[in-house]
Amino acid sequence: MQSVGDNACFLTPDVCLEDAEEYIPKIAACKGLDLALVREGFGRISSIVEVVPASLYSQYQSEAIKRIKQRDIDDWPILATALLFNCPIWTEDQDFLGTGVPTWTSDRVHLYFHSEEKN
Repeated sequence: MQSVGDNACFLTPDVCLEDAEEYIPKIAACKGLDLALVREGFGRISSIVEVVPASLYSQYQSEAIKRIKQRDIDDWPILATALLFNCPIWTEDQDFLGTGVPTWTSDRVHLYFHSEEKN
């Protein structure tokens, strides 16, 4: 993320950071990771990512729900944020396929950033 930080803006709906923070202890324990280090890493990522408040993305709630309700309706804030900013979604979650928004997985997202540099 830092290598493209000047060329990209990383966005997330407010609910995602709150949700991720809640699961940090469980994930660290399952993976056998040091909780303090995981929290530190999360803090670093959180400082790079711009949090989008519900007051902004909620205007796309109906459209996002319509597009994702057959998959996982709880993901609508992510899709609404992507619709608001007309940007792709970086995810490992297959639920966003077919929603009309481009998705990139972690093993491929470098291709997106590299293609943006050429344009």
